[in-house]
Amino acid sequence: MTSCSSTTGKGCQAPDEPLSDFIAGKVASHPCYSRSGHHRFARMHLPVAPACNLQCNYCNRKFDCSNESRPGVSSSLLTPEQAVAKVRQVATAIPQLSAVGIAGPGDPLANIGRSFKTLELIREQLPDMKLCLSTNGLMLPDAVDRLLEVGVDHVTVTINTLDPDIAAQIYAWLWLDGERYSGREAGHILVARQLEGVRKLTEKGVLVKINSVLIPGINDHSLVDVSRTLRQYGAFIHNIMPLIARPEHGTVFGLNGQPEPDAAMLAATREQCGEVMPQMTHCQQCRADAIGMLGEDRSQQFLFTPAETAPAPWLPTLQKRARLHASIATQGESDEADACLVAVASTRGDVIDCHFGHADRFRIYSLSAAGVVLVNERFTPKFCQGSDECEPQESEARMAAIMALLADVKAVFCSRIGYGPWQQLEAQGIQPCVDDAWQPVVPTLARWWEKARRQWQQADRHKGVA
Repeated sequence: MTSCSSTTGKGCQAPDEPLSDFIAGKVASHPCYSRSGHHRFARMHLPVAPACNLQCNYCNRKFDCSNESRPGVSSSLLTPEQAVAKVRQVATAIPQLSAVGIAGPGDPLANIGRSFKTLELIREQLPDMKLCLSTNGLMLPDAVDRLLEVGVDHVTVTINTLDPDIAAQIYAWLWLDGERYSGREAGHILVARQLEGVRKLTEKGVLVKINSVLIPGINDHSLVDVSRTLRQYGAFIHNIMPLIARPEHGTVFGLNGQPEPDAAMLAATREQCGEVMPQMTHCQQCRADAIGMLGEDRSQQFLFTPAETAPAPWLPTLQKRARLHASIATQGESDEADACLVAVASTRGDVIDCHFGHADRFRIYSLSAAGVVLVNERFTPKFCQGSDECEPQESEARMAAIMALLADVKAVFCSRIGYGPWQQLEAQGIQPCVDDAWQPVVPTLARWWEKARRQWQQADRHKGVA
């Protein structure tokens, strides 16, 4: 297959080619996005969003259904404060936890206050946690900027058709701006807003996964159009899931006898769509409160949500998690004496192009015999907001927080850095690196590690002679 044009102006990767190294690195530790990562890293869904603005004929959001494993099902509903406390609890018990997302039991963006409060609390208190969100896309165009501000860079959008007439068979109604719509009109509104939201996300560099429910006799022949069009809009992977329509679930399709697809239909549809867009095949159609590895839901082990009056400091847990995630990603090479972690200030992650004081996140890499491997990202308030906005005491507090956040790295790579931060990094044993500003991240880090490793070896030899 050849590459296709994209509305983002970046072009499309041929579907039969592997993901680019840049995208592969971003999704490697996200179990819902990476086939290789789903049995090594864990995810957690937070049930903080009860309401929905779209009634799907395959959905019936229910509580206290511990034996059901399907989207929209949850045993409880959490407040944002309870959610962040539970993330702390789970991350301590399961340090392989790499991604925290909101996927229901309703739609996160139909519960925008609860959802963003949860995301903001996690970002503030647990700066190394990867945040993601799953949505039907109806309110997505209005939420893109807020998602970027809070550091969500993985979004899943459920798009079952691009045909308003087919949409009328899948959705009973939608609710938008105080009005209820149904039929073809609702389908037209939904599809237009879904495409607009995906376009806005991908133009900003957010990775977008498309979920589609395969419904025999309704959308089975139109999903290839979803793959083709959403690929052009910049989405990078398509997850086609079989319809779950059993009468005991109480959905419209289940009660009306709508057939589920068999394995042959699912495989054939994925193969057809795979000709124009990479396919995801390891989805487990998880609950809205799922915890643990995919296919190994441990949510029932964490039914009790702790009340945190004075939570323990997170940085020791953050550093422990970084070491473990690096070891998992490098198959143990990061545990060797000459391996290390480094931090990079970069706007997108591929080039060292960000001033130290302007960085709102640092990407943490493991350097070892396994190569240059992205471990995670650590978010931080910007040290410098501009000369008119920087208060000395506030700047000092921010700098202290940044130094603590980077305490376990050997070097920080950025495009520029002030004299004060430079001195503080060196005093903490961290090397500031600005000589490779605007250079690609991976080869720059590889060269630096080879040079540093030789210097460390020489220093060890000199110690031995002395």
